[in-house]
Amino acid sequence: MIPLTLAEVAEAVGGRLVAADPAAQVMGPVEFDSRKAGPGALFVAFPGEKVDGHDYAAGAVAAGAVAVLGTRQVPGVPMVLVGDALDAMGRLARAVVDRLPALTVIGLTGSSGKTTTKDLIAQLTARLGPTVAPPGSFNNELGHPWTALQADADTRFLVLEKGARGVGHVRYLCEVVPPRISVVLNVGVAHLGEFGSVENIALAKGELVESLPADGLAVLNADDPLVDAMATRTAARVVRYGEAAHADVRAVDVTLDGRGRAAYTLVTPEGSAAVRLGLTGRHQVSNSLAAAAVARELGMPLAELAAALGELGLVSTRRMDVFERPDGVTVIDDSYNANPASTAVALRALAGMRGAGRAVAVLGYMAELGEYERQGHLEVGRLAAELGVDRLLVVGEPAAPIHEGATAVEDWGGGSVLLTDQAAAVEVLRSELRAGDVVLVKGSRYRTWEVADALRADAADGGAAA
Repeated sequence: MIPLTLAEVAEAVGGRLVAADPAAQVMGPVEFDSRKAGPGALFVAFPGEKVDGHDYAAGAVAAGAVAVLGTRQVPGVPMVLVGDALDAMGRLARAVVDRLPALTVIGLTGSSGKTTTKDLIAQLTARLGPTVAPPGSFNNELGHPWTALQADADTRFLVLEKGARGVGHVRYLCEVVPPRISVVLNVGVAHLGEFGSVENIALAKGELVESLPADGLAVLNADDPLVDAMATRTAARVVRYGEAAHADVRAVDVTLDGRGRAAYTLVTPEGSAAVRLGLTGRHQVSNSLAAAAVARELGMPLAELAAALGELGLVSTRRMDVFERPDGVTVIDDSYNANPASTAVALRALAGMRGAGRAVAVLGYMAELGEYERQGHLEVGRLAAELGVDRLLVVGEPAAPIHEGATAVEDWGGGSVLLTDQAAAVEVLRSELRAGDVVLVKGSRYRTWEVADALRADAADGGAAA
């Protein structure tokens, strides 16, 4: 956060000061968790039915916060009063980034892979200058301004993931923090139930490139026709990445090792270089190319870029996090979230990593698919069987079509079982796993991670394979 007086804060958010010194300076972070609002901070109090931030306002000030940004007066507390605290937080973020002319804002969106690619981009830009990026997938109307408000005069790169639940959401986030570089990864059926159609999803994702200035840069996935076509929706310069022949930054001669890690030749207008990724999954080729396209445009030399790509690691948890247990079982924890496209990618990684042991998939419900819900689950089940997954554990009745899809594949040599909950899946795994098996755990935030956590805990206890 750059230093701002309370008078400047009030002007930026269209608020009024109550019991506050206009000359007092906010020197610390802007926080909505009173436990983090220490000396010099500005505490944002959000009203709520169960928890009301205003009830913690006095405590935040006692801990050192300069003032509280809120919607109702709290006696004895210096306040910046506004009509809508979330809107005010967005206005304050815009005021801060507008005062940082040396800051390059990089925004990215897509139906899947946003958080991983955001982390990859941030790791590369950190080599070029001080970088701010959100933890996990903090990509909505709250996470966006909160992250932007962490930027200060030393920050050179602000990397922001932009989520959306409907048309217009990405445009709003771009108004809060206007991007200079926009990256669009893909258009899939994730959140189809909220958008209504794939066309609407493409419309919403394309708002990111429409928000660019004429001297900005759109980085588009040449392998996704819906993304590739977004070049017509921006006045900015366009750079394409992918494996397509017309991509400006592309990968050729892709191979995978036994751990599912890709190696390829990176081809750019400046030349080519060998890349060997440390990340698991064929899809990481595309994610790393998107990051490479951004870093290249920011001036990273080709040789340095190729080496840096090989050093990229996981930052956000439960996203293709591979760990090996002492008993010889390998676990792929991809349990943070799931949609048909990301689950297909994870299943292919699982199939590619199978060695002498078995490929085991623990799959949960995939949410927000709307009318595509049953079809999406059926397709995932069929794919698991077609890829030769040996054992499929489907968790919960809402995910039952996955089981149906798999068992409908006549020549499948594996087996599927529909289980009631995560605990049942853990018990099956504990009784069946043996050395050499590879286990994928994936689902849509319906406590599927409990299975991965149990497998990790078993590993800490020495393993539980038969």
